[in-house]
Amino acid sequence: MMQKELHPSVIKFKEFVKNNPALIKEVRNGNSTWQELYEDWYLLGEEDNRWETIGVKTSPSAEKEEDKKNDWISTILGTVQKMDPNQIQHYVNNLSQALGAIQGVISQFQGNQPKQTPLKVEPKHPFSFRKD
Repeated sequence: MMQKELHPSVIKFKEFVKNNPALIKEVRNGNSTWQELYEDWYLLGEEDNRWETIGVKTSPSAEKEEDKKNDWISTILGTVQKMDPNQIQHYVNNLSQALGAIQGVISQFQGNQPKQTPLKVEPKHPFSFRKD
C-alpha cells in the first residue's frame, strides 16, 4: 500500500503535540477533539493563551528571540557609545559619497530615455483680454 504524504502544517502540528503531552491528555479526557485542537493551532498559533489554559507551555523560543533582540540592541548601543564621533562623521561622509556616486550612475542610465513632455502648458496669464 502507498502511504499518503501529509501536509507540512499537519507535520508541524504533530511535532507540537509531541512537545506538549498535555494535548494528548486533553483529547483522551474528552475535553477536545484532534480536529478542534488542530484548527485552533492553525488559526491561533503556538503562542496563543489558549494553550496555557490546557497546560501547554508556550514556546520558549519566543523568550529566546526576545533575549536575542535585547542582546543585539545592547551590543549595537555599546558599540556606538565606544565609537569616536569624528570616526562616525567620517563613515557618514563616505556613505554619502557612495550614495551620490550611485545616484550619478542611475541618472546616466535614465538620461538615455526620451524625455517626457509636459501634458498641459499653462498660459502666462489666467485671463485672456482682447482689444476691441
